[in-house]
Order: sequence, then C-alpha cells, then structure tokens
Amino acid sequence: MTHKDSSSKHSSSSTSLRSFIEVAPNSDFPIQNLPYGAFIPKGSTAPRIGVAIGDFVLDLSVLANEGLLGDEARIQSYFSDPVLNRFMEQGRTVWQTTRNRITELLRSDCSTLRDNPALRSRALSSRESVTLSMPIRVGGYTDFYSSIDHARNVGTLFRGAENALNPNWRHIPIGYDGRAGSIVLSGTNLLRPLGQTRPSDDAPPTFGPSKALDFELEVAFVVGVGTHLGESIPCSQVNEHVFGIVLLNDWSARDIQKWEYQPLGPFLGKNFGTSISPWVVTIDALTPFLVDAPQQDPQPMEYLRSARQVFDINLEVAIRTEKMDRGASFCTTRSNSKFLYWDHQQQLAHHTINGCPVAPGDLYATGTISGPTQDSLGCLVEITKGGKQTITLPSGEERRFLADGDTVIMRGWCDNSEFRIGFGEVTGTILPAVQVSKA
Repeated sequence: MTHKDSSSKHSSSSTSLRSFIEVAPNSDFPIQNLPYGAFIPKGSTAPRIGVAIGDFVLDLSVLANEGLLGDEARIQSYFSDPVLNRFMEQGRTVWQTTRNRITELLRSDCSTLRDNPALRSRALSSRESVTLSMPIRVGGYTDFYSSIDHARNVGTLFRGAENALNPNWRHIPIGYDGRAGSIVLSGTNLLRPLGQTRPSDDAPPTFGPSKALDFELEVAFVVGVGTHLGESIPCSQVNEHVFGIVLLNDWSARDIQKWEYQPLGPFLGKNFGTSISPWVVTIDALTPFLVDAPQQDPQPMEYLRSARQVFDINLEVAIRTEKMDRGASFCTTRSNSKFLYWDHQQQLAHHTINGCPVAPGDLYATGTISGPTQDSLGCLVEITKGGKQTITLPSGEERRFLADGDTVIMRGWCDNSEFRIGFGEVTGTILPAVQVSKA
C-alpha cells in the first residue's frame, strides 16, 4: 500500500488542512479536531470507537481491521472495544501517530478513503443515525476547586468578604474525591435528589427533595496513562498521562450540601449525578489554544511550578424549561477556562504527590469555572446570590434554582480565524424526586 497522495509534514493542527468531507464553517468537528467517542451504528447493539468529523462519525474499528491504522491497532483491536480505555493506555506516541494517520486519511488530497466508495460506506455514518455511549470507563473521579472567582464568590456568601478564601486556597489545589459510579453521559435524565437539610439554625433537620438544585460549569481531564501506587506525576510530565478533555456538569444540591459538608465535605449533595459530554477532545487538538494562566501570588511550592498555561475554551450554559418553545433556551453563563487559577498540570501533580495512583479513564475536573463578571458566573448559587435573587426567563418564569423539567445545556469551543474546535453539548433534564416508601 502506498500513500503518495499524502505527506507526513502536514500537522493535525495546521490551519491549511481540509477534509474531503464537507464541514460547515461553524462545525465543532473540523479535521483539526477529530475528538474520540464511543458509538453504536444503526442496526447494531455493540459500541465501538470513532471520531467525529463534520456531521459524520468515522468508525475506527473498520479502518483498523483494514490495516489502515497500523499493525498494533489491527492486532490488538482496541477500536472494537466499547470504551477508549485500552487505546488511551497505549500512550502519547500511539495517540499522536494514530491522530496523524486519521488526519491523513481524511485529507482532501488523500485518495485512500476518498476514492473507495465501499470502504466509505462501511466506515462513515451520519451522527444523526448513531447512538452515542459512554466514551470511557471511569474508575476514579476527583473534582477540584480551581477558579478563584468562584471560590471568592461562594466564600463571600458563606463566610463574608473578609474570609472569602480559606487560608490554604492560594497554596494548594483543593479537591475532593467524587463518585465515579454516578457519572453519566450527556442526555441522561436525573432524579431530583433526596436528603437531609436544615432550613434554619434554630430548627431540627428535615428530609425530602432538594429545593436548591444547581448546575456547575466545568471541564474534566481524562487520564490516559496510569501510574502505580507510590508514583507521582511531576507537572512537566502531566501531558504524557492526560489524553483529552470533556465538558462536565457537576450537579449540586446546595441545601443538602450546606447541611452535610460539616466537617468532611461533599457527599449526597454531589453524588447523585455528574454529566459529561460524549466526545473527548484531545490535548493535541487543543494545544493551539493554550494561553498564559493568571498570575499566582504567592508563588506555589516547587512541585507545583508548572508552565502556567491554560486552555482558552469558551464555555456557555443555557436553561430550557418545559414552558419554552421547542429549541428555545435562556443563556445564564458565558465563561472561559482561561480564568482558572490552578492549571491542570498543577492539579494532577498535587493529586499524585503522595503516591496516589491514577488509571486510564480517571477524570479530574476543574470545579466550577466562573469569570470576573456577572454574566460569567458558573452556577446558580453565584448568579442568584445563594437564592436571594431571581433570574427571569423569556417565558416569564423565575428561577433561583432548577425546577423539575428544566434542561441544562452546556457548550464549549475554541476558535480562531481559521477553525473551531468544539466539544458538542452536555445536557441533562431534572425529573421529580422519587419518594422513599415507608415500611
């Protein structure tokens, strides 16, 4: 097999790249992106691995079986798996080689796939015709608290402006270990959680559905290469272990959270559901959008001294209620991941500094990403000042927190003058709580 119509000198991030598949200028999925996901083709029941290109999904199991993605991909058949874990653990050299080869096959000047109708018909499916499934098997989930605007806003609500940031906040990336088993794919409906709350300090706690249900706008980094117990990952090596990024909605029951967090931290107020987007955008696709991170003061300890770069990802949250017209929504938030005080290298370096192991598929999320302005706040508890204010929707409805039937839609994308790298959406609808039956 020869590939004289292609050239290895083309970079997958080059602005000059063009696919033989027509891609709309505003598409999240140009040839410069090629995010990975798991999907079930029409007429099948078995998920396999693909990449998004324009309005299509490219079936990598078909290409691998044809020997077009290298001998290892054909022999190991990891693209026929239902999740990305086994491919991700192959490491950065394999990731980059595979990405470059997929880019080559999709280029407008490469005939291998372009001029083979039989192969194209087996390898390409419209995104509308397939069912997306969880792209990774999540074994561990850690949620950080990395936005200084968010931390300051929430701290002011709970402790007053003079004590907004806890004494350790500027010294270490704060985080907690969440519940991996309740991480769900975009589009999964969630029940309003039940739990204990204490409406006032002079009354006993009560039990029932949360009355202060919230979203949290986040992104999460997906571990590709794991470590063993006792190993740590220095900042300079983090990108050898991180495969890509997904959007994440860390649903939160604020009233349950407020009562139970003392003294140990999040529990039932968080573990009832966390939604992620179906496409994993690779670090390589996002590299052109690295920008300088906010200055840190004081300078962190030596093991936390990173390259101090963050991704310039535009982030947006919208709410759609049952009363709104089909397709309508109200945008509550326009933020950006460049506001993060602690970057992802610092997060994973701190996470593992004590020898805590990580594994392929582990997620570590940023925490709520808020910016410095009112329209860039990443959750309702900030927007409504702890529920003391309301937001009025175009339908005339008012919200302090989420109501049953509300759908939250999160979007993320990077763009420049040449192309757009998008994540698609992560959505979820709140269903009424299921009351506990009395024995």
